[in-house]
Amino acid sequence: MKPGRVLAYTVIKYSIHAMIAASSSPFAHTADLPDQVWRADALAAPQADTVSSGDATLDAQLPGGGWPIGALTELVQAPGVHLEWRLLLPALLRCGQGPVVLVGAPALGAAALLPFAPALAGLGLPWQRLLWLRAAQAQLWVAEQALRCAPVDAVLLWLAQARPQELRRLQLAAAQHHKLLFVMRHSEAAHTASPAVLRVQLAPCAIHATGLRVEILKRRGPPLAQAMHILPAQGQLARVLAAALVPAPVAAAAADTVPLDFFADAPALDRAAA
Repeated sequence: MKPGRVLAYTVIKYSIHAMIAASSSPFAHTADLPDQVWRADALAAPQADTVSSGDATLDAQLPGGGWPIGALTELVQAPGVHLEWRLLLPALLRCGQGPVVLVGAPALGAAALLPFAPALAGLGLPWQRLLWLRAAQAQLWVAEQALRCAPVDAVLLWLAQARPQELRRLQLAAAQHHKLLFVMRHSEAAHTASPAVLRVQLAPCAIHATGLRVEILKRRGPPLAQAMHILPAQGQLARVLAAALVPAPVAAAAADTVPLDFFADAPALDRAAA
């Protein structure tokens, strides 16, 4: 027999023996695998705490039953679409009483598109918890420092572009300091590599004027066959409309940016980022 045929025969022989050994292994059936082993046909067990999204249907599709704490979650949307507050507000209400830091808020021309504080207050999120950090040239650094602040509960970061290694630094900071981290990116980013453990695409809902179309693009689990539609809670629109009737001077006062010295114990929030 020629040497090449002997080698091929040997490889096949040992491959067959390996298959037989695997079939007799105590882990031959996936149900027998230890809990630490993730089976790709099922949602991964949570490796950290989670906070509910406020929607039972969405929670059922998120590993651990909610948004991961201590991990990077990406929200991708078409340019000019900003639906993140509708999706994230229930989680921000549940995550604690500390600051919610906004870094690199979207802009319309030269004006920043900040959330309407009276409407958020009407839905249960006090404006005192919102902290907007202006960071035109140092968004990633500012977000990383905010994640390191003990009083901070969540960081929301709007990024036009970012390299995977830069996002990985944010992922590590969120994990090390056990924070909620949401990064808003344009829909083009959906086709790029990212260390995010969860990537969700948002769009307006076709069946409800104020609903959301949510598509999970990446998760530790099987692909989701179709998008979900999340409808607003009953009475939510009425509370937002009531907040819009707040007299202008009161609304303007409520919308003021929280001063940087408001949280004196937060070392990373007492510096300006240009």
